[in-house]
Amino acid sequence: MALQEKKSSIKKYVPKLEHLRRSLEVEKKHARLEEIATMEAMPGFWDDNENATRLQKEKNILEEVVETYGQLQELYDEFAVLVEFAEEEGDEASGTEAIEVFDKFLDSFLKAEQKVLLSDEVDPNNAIVSINAGAGGTESCDWASMLQRMIVRWSEHKGFKIQLLDEQDGDSAGIKSCTMLIQGNFAYGLLKSETGVHRLVRISPFDSAGRRHTSFSSIFVSPEIDDNIEIEILDKDIKIDVYRAGGAGGQSVNTTDSAVRITHMPSGLVVTCQNERSQLQNKLQAFKVLRSRLYDLEMEKRKAKESEVEAGKKDIAWGAQIRSYVLHPYKLVKDHRTNFESSQAEKVLDGDLDGFMDAYLRFEVGKQLENTES
Repeated sequence: MALQEKKSSIKKYVPKLEHLRRSLEVEKKHARLEEIATMEAMPGFWDDNENATRLQKEKNILEEVVETYGQLQELYDEFAVLVEFAEEEGDEASGTEAIEVFDKFLDSFLKAEQKVLLSDEVDPNNAIVSINAGAGGTESCDWASMLQRMIVRWSEHKGFKIQLLDEQDGDSAGIKSCTMLIQGNFAYGLLKSETGVHRLVRISPFDSAGRRHTSFSSIFVSPEIDDNIEIEILDKDIKIDVYRAGGAGGQSVNTTDSAVRITHMPSGLVVTCQNERSQLQNKLQAFKVLRSRLYDLEMEKRKAKESEVEAGKKDIAWGAQIRSYVLHPYKLVKDHRTNFESSQAEKVLDGDLDGFMDAYLRFEVGKQLENTES
């Protein structure tokens, strides 16, 4: 009976598969992959390291999308073959395996569908993640470090590379702020769901009376901008300060003025970097962060002009939390934008964010459709 239900259910996905293939532009991506393969075979291609690196990144993203759809189609075909064996040959093992393949198909379909949702120009880019503790001293600094660990653990689960660009320790625990570069396909498109104020409710480990405390920290995510997108930064608009990098002590403290702070005066943006070994490396990384922040600021302005309401302003304003993490008196993590929630708070804090990210992507697409219709 279960097999017949699965068989009937999968028929509904036939038009969805076709729609997904068109939305993902699978044939177009195949053609582009062939173009890149032709270029790779040309003499001198690998001599131009910058161009080769850019094309390799594009190739990896295209292959990921094409392979995601290809695996989905393979699972669909495999299910059909197993059902045929089960029904015509009376093979119970094939019927059991067909049910397992169906479940894999559904999981793969959601992953393929997510690729359609990640359609913005900069969604495939790396992500620059900044975390800042809110008011509340030690409590908020500890919460900021928990959020940092959550993002790091999620990134590790995805196989992404994590580079710490800047970190300011809390006075007695946790961190006041940090900036990280998360490198991986669609890192920004997925992590942009985390931008906003995050609220924690728990019994404080720093309160000897064992009272319940509420803490706030914010996360801001911007895309790493490559040279294909022009961001003009004039020398007269910036102020560069160098200072001695701080740390936890011992080898963590620099003995030279290697840390860099860049202030962009027209926008008021301030970025710092102190985790590289040299002042030049820190300066290059700081400019990378500044370019990403300026790009994100420009995108916000464009959205504001189109909608007459600054996009995301409510989400990142202090006190307007996007998500609450309650650890006492019950355990629940709830996103206030999408209403997606999980009672497994420990798993979420250990990086299990995929459900929240998928819900956010679908929520944003829904908002766009509403704005289009109105």
